This record gives sequence, C-alpha cells and structure tokens, in this order.
Amino acid sequence: MKGVIDHLVPRLGGLLPRYGIVLGSGLGSLVDAVENSVRIPYAELPSFPVSAVSGHAGELVVGLLRGVPVIMLSGRVHYYERGDANAMRGPIEVLKGLGVQSLILTNSAGSLREDMPPGSVMRIADHINFAGANPLIGVESDDRFVGMTNAYDAGLAARMEKAAEKTGTPLHQGVYMWFSGPNFETPAEIRMARILGADAVGMSTVPEVLIARFLGLKVAAASVITNFGAGMTGAELSHHETKDMAPVGGTRLATVLAEMISGGDTDDE
Repeated sequence: MKGVIDHLVPRLGGLLPRYGIVLGSGLGSLVDAVENSVRIPYAELPSFPVSAVSGHAGELVVGLLRGVPVIMLSGRVHYYERGDANAMRGPIEVLKGLGVQSLILTNSAGSLREDMPPGSVMRIADHINFAGANPLIGVESDDRFVGMTNAYDAGLAARMEKAAEKTGTPLHQGVYMWFSGPNFETPAEIRMARILGADAVGMSTVPEVLIARFLGLKVAAASVITNFGAGMTGAELSHHETKDMAPVGGTRLATVLAEMISGGDTDDE
C-alpha cells in the first residue's frame, strides 16, 4: 500500500482529506461538485480492483467539496464479481494511509417498506450480514474480533440527519440487509428479510463497513432506493431499473452529503 500512497501524495496538491466517500450508482452529481479535482482511474493504481459493473466509473477523485478536502471512490468492486469479500480492502487502506478518518458509504438498494418508495434516501442505522461472507476471515490478529455495536458512528449519523433537515431532504433510517447477489432476491427472501427486521436490501457496503471498522475508521452509510423488493409490486426487477432510478435519489443524497461535510469538522464528532 505504501507505494500507492507515495504515488498519490504528490498529486493531492497538499490537501489533507479526512473524509472518504464511496459512491454507488447515481452519485455523479457529487463528483461534479468537487472543485479543483484530480481524477485518477483505478487502473492506474495497483491495489485498486477495477469493477466490471455498468454504472460504476472506477476512479479516485480528490478535491474540495464546498471548501472541505475529500477523497471519493467513484465506483466499487462487489463481492459478487469475484466472490471476494476483501475486494475493497486495498482502496480503504489507501484512504486511511492518506489521513482519512471518516468513511461515508453509499449504495443503491431495494425498499422493503411501502412508505419508502423508489427515489427515497435511507440512512443505514444498522445492518444484517445475510451473505455470511466476511473480509476479516484469515486475518492473523486479535484485531479481527471487531465490535459492531457502534458500527455506524453516532456523531456522523447526527450530522447526516441535521444536514437532511437543513436542506429539506426527507431522510429515512433503517436496517440494511446484505445479500451476495448478483441475482435479485426472490419474493420469499424479501418476506423473510422483512420478518428479520430489514428495511432495505442490497449487494454491497457491509464488507466495506467491516474493513473500515477493523482499520479504526468512523463510518456512516446511506442507501438510494431504486425499487421495491421482489414480490411487493408484482413487477420483475432489473439492473436497468436500478441505473434509471439511482440518479433520482442520488441527487437528493448528494445534497445531504455536501451539507453534512461542509457543515462541521470531524474534530467535533
């Protein structure tokens, strides 16, 4: 990792970002809001796996978001692409090595609640690792026994809520359940997820939370709702629908995150 960090430091222009943001589908407007940006394709960085999923740009973006230094990972690699829960370990380690203290994760998800339709935004308050995979398997250290009671930082959550209120953006909160994908869930699985207490389902983010907490980073996360779960409307689900609906909620979430980051300093958390 040190070689990648040494390669990136001169390109930061002296910026010392403490916020890292992993962008899911539909968050392009947040990337466009970064001033004086430097964009580096993942393909140029040895520890950064390149995603083959359409809708994920695959580039590291550094710059100022409303005057605050940030690093954005525009696009991620998913577990279902290679069966590797540890796929995002390298990029997140690089963010930490560059001084990032707080990691904000975003994703597209399916809603299990009729009051949270496509286009909504949900702050992830907790998660269920239904996929069962774990990026910390094989780590030869007692540090792998990561406590998850406070996986999602209370201070960051409060600031996200405050930013949503200030911008007039409706912000739901709930539990995110991770399915491995790449297929969408069955109606029976959606019924099960609702019984177990999930509010949304998706195919990412949980491995990144585990890696970030293992590395000592604070974490906040939010889902852009792109569809209702299977069986809730009778319609079949598709990746095309996800890509079409992601920008709707993505624009709302981008507004919240910009306000959240510019509204205070991480030392206040």
